[in-house]
Amino acid sequence: MLSIDWVPNHKDAVPLYQQIVEYIKNKITIGEWPLHSKLPPQRVLANNFQVNRSTLKIALEELIADGLLKSKIGSGTWVANNTWSVLTSHPTVNWNSYLDKGIHLPNLHTIQEINHSEFKPNIIRLGTGELSPELFPKAMMNSILKKLPSSILSLGYEEPKGLLPLREQISIYLRSFGIDASPSSIMIVSGALQALQLICCSLLPKGSTVLLEKPSYLYSLKLFQSMSMEFAGLPLDEEGIQLAPIAFHKEHKNANLLYTIPCFHNPTGILMSEQRRKSIIALCQKEQLPVIEDDVYRELWLDSNPPPIPLKALDREGLVLYLGSLSKSLSPGLRIGWIVGPEPVIERLADIKMQNDYGSSSLSQWAAAEWFNSGLYQKHLEKVREKLRIRRDVASQSLDTYFSDIATWKIPTGGFYIWLTLTQPVSMQRLFTEALDKGLLIHPGNIYDNLSNRHLRLSYSYVSISELKNGLRLLASIIRNMMD
Repeated sequence: MLSIDWVPNHKDAVPLYQQIVEYIKNKITIGEWPLHSKLPPQRVLANNFQVNRSTLKIALEELIADGLLKSKIGSGTWVANNTWSVLTSHPTVNWNSYLDKGIHLPNLHTIQEINHSEFKPNIIRLGTGELSPELFPKAMMNSILKKLPSSILSLGYEEPKGLLPLREQISIYLRSFGIDASPSSIMIVSGALQALQLICCSLLPKGSTVLLEKPSYLYSLKLFQSMSMEFAGLPLDEEGIQLAPIAFHKEHKNANLLYTIPCFHNPTGILMSEQRRKSIIALCQKEQLPVIEDDVYRELWLDSNPPPIPLKALDREGLVLYLGSLSKSLSPGLRIGWIVGPEPVIERLADIKMQNDYGSSSLSQWAAAEWFNSGLYQKHLEKVREKLRIRRDVASQSLDTYFSDIATWKIPTGGFYIWLTLTQPVSMQRLFTEALDKGLLIHPGNIYDNLSNRHLRLSYSYVSISELKNGLRLLASIIRNMMD
């Protein structure tokens, strides 16, 4: 999707439509919007330019009359020319033909809209899965960064598995919840998503079948379909993944791998019980089915007790690859995560990572090592849990006030998310669009399960408390109007 990073000046004497015309002309003539590029829908363009549809339509009509754009009902509007007259006979590059043939599939359209809309001013982000800027530990981070000059001897490339002092600190940290892993069995990655990508492209053949919860956040990503992976969804109950479908898929569909988020699952918020964890490990050992345990929400428990020990802590056969990260608990911008697994597997993954990016940021790795070593990480987590608990309770109260007659939900014991189930099905695309038009950015359930027309993933972690209250009140009003 073409990027719009400009709005016309409403105080300028030049008419708004003419400013838009000049902006688009400039984008075309300098080559940033090449031939055959498709423009966003008029609704999206009008929102981006912060003008009404009639103003935008006048601008587009002038550009079409000039021969710069073409429009066809049902096909949209695209760049047709990069000169003020008809193109000469010189051949031009059709970049769209390259885009359509790339290895990686594009994101779902809704995901693209979410990714662009998250950075618009004055938007209430009711779906964003990260900590609020209000919870960023600025003073602690300043303290950490001031200590780095005395620790860092250089900022060259680190060894393939990542900075050794950081892996040593993570090894100590993992022991606190039952995982015994030496630094040599730990690899640093740029977040859990990169870990998944490396595992799939390094260890799994094309056409592999990955078992996972349904719904799951992986359904919102095209990355795995791009690598010719198949997904097989497993139903959930209040204790986590149900067991019987695992054995069925292993026997009848030759499943290659089980992927699970046992702690405060994304998007449902479910916490897998201790007994279910033991049963899954026993079953996967029997079936010799490898497991990816995505445990990035583990430290975000909000009630009296932390979660049960990880699947990895129950594993005695090297069956589980364990993923952790600082993105959810501290800062996504650090881009620090880790994989724990058998040393030959870690060696293989490290080799592929070096081919991809030659290692994660050295500066971020040194900072992460200091966070663990200083003890500030645990202090930060205590404050985060306290603040998230307040936000979760505010969300719960607002849901009771505004949604009790139109939806059901369960309050999670940790993590970021509430999985809202509407009492009536609605058009998820219409709901997403109407909410966005009113300044609400939501995550419709169909990006986590394409058949879902009754679910929303609500996040209480990002917006301010006042935005959380106002956003949920407005969202309930939109949904009620759609149900009438």
